[in-house]
Amino acid sequence: MRDYAILTNDGEYTIFKFNNENIKFVTSKRLEKYTKIVEWDAGYLVVMAKYNGLGEVEEYIDLIPILDDLYYDADEFLKPIKEVRIDYAV
Repeated sequence: MRDYAILTNDGEYTIFKFNNENIKFVTSKRLEKYTKIVEWDAGYLVVMAKYNGLGEVEEYIDLIPILDDLYYDADEFLKPIKEVRIDYAV
């Protein structure tokens, strides 16, 4: 079991992968890609993202309400994740 998750996007969809789970949610149609993880805090992400027409900006992603809406036990799901990495090869 890995102790890190993967953040990526496919067009306007953000994808958060951990073990065998793929959490996919809609973001901006202008999102080109995530470029850097600034901070990971047990479900809360601060990232740098490149947007078409805007350049690179700081973004905030709170996974807890997303997981709650999908009926995950957010605390249990997030507990083993020590790090989040950006990977467009997966």
